[in-house]
Amino acid sequence: MRGKSLRWLGGLVAIVFVAAACGGTPATSGTSPSPTGKAFIPLISKGFQHQFWQAVKQGAEKAAIQFNVRIDFQGPENESQVDKQLEMLQTVLNQKPSALCFAALDSKAAIPLLQKFKDAKIPVIGFDSGVDSDIPLATAATDNIAAAGAAADKMAALIGGAGEVAIVAHDQTSRTGIDRVKGFTDQIKNKYPNIKIVATQYGGGDQLKSTDLTKAILQANPNLKGVFGANEGSAIGVLNGVKESGKSGKVTVIGYDSGQQQMDAIRGGTEAGAITQDPIGIGFKCVEAAVNALKGQTLPKNIDTGFKYYDKTNIDNPDIAALLYK
Repeated sequence: MRGKSLRWLGGLVAIVFVAAACGGTPATSGTSPSPTGKAFIPLISKGFQHQFWQAVKQGAEKAAIQFNVRIDFQGPENESQVDKQLEMLQTVLNQKPSALCFAALDSKAAIPLLQKFKDAKIPVIGFDSGVDSDIPLATAATDNIAAAGAAADKMAALIGGAGEVAIVAHDQTSRTGIDRVKGFTDQIKNKYPNIKIVATQYGGGDQLKSTDLTKAILQANPNLKGVFGANEGSAIGVLNGVKESGKSGKVTVIGYDSGQQQMDAIRGGTEAGAITQDPIGIGFKCVEAAVNALKGQTLPKNIDTGFKYYDKTNIDNPDIAALLYK
């Protein structure tokens, strides 16, 4: 009887060791941290519906392996679900993580919950979209004002420095939505007096809604020369709206981010070009910053992950291709 008990105990110990060895795999949404001994760093993104977020997740997973931590990458079904994101934030707080990486759908709404993380001495790192607070020790993101300004410069050059243009953006609440509209708008106003922005509409990053908005803008402004789509979903909606309005090749489209549809449109000539971020770099850098915060290191407030403009002339260049996702 004693021999059987020892064999049973030995088997249990082996199972425990195997389970511990598997602790590096990122958790699925909503799971609790297992006692692997590794630092647990959940990432709450703005959504999962665009390939951009999958690329950010890849970068975070790469960092998790390199720095030997456990991550959990999650986000609401779409980028309009602020309440759902706040629920996720509360759930993660209850799990008592080592640190948090957070991309805010609303730059203000999450601040009371983030204060609870701070009170619990849980370091907070922003990524992609920061919050209007000093609670995040650092934010890994693109300089969206500068990037959208670069998009405005390209638009101006392509339409001859004069004419009517429009913006279809994702939201008015996140820092990316606010800053990209501001960057594009300010650049046009400050540098191109002969260009007029006749409409700025918000489609929540939803392709279908952005398509309908684009069609309505084109119908109301028959002389429109160009449209800036301020994120992946917006840009795809703009492309679809231009096509369905019979304006392909007649209206200059500049997008933001990547994805197969935009890449195909650029190669095919229906989209002039787009701003690409470095989503894998964003995911990697935010986890890296969280790890460094746990070590007590002082972090830069803003971690600029860079951007580039790409079109059919450079889309296959190695330095551009490395930043694009399908």
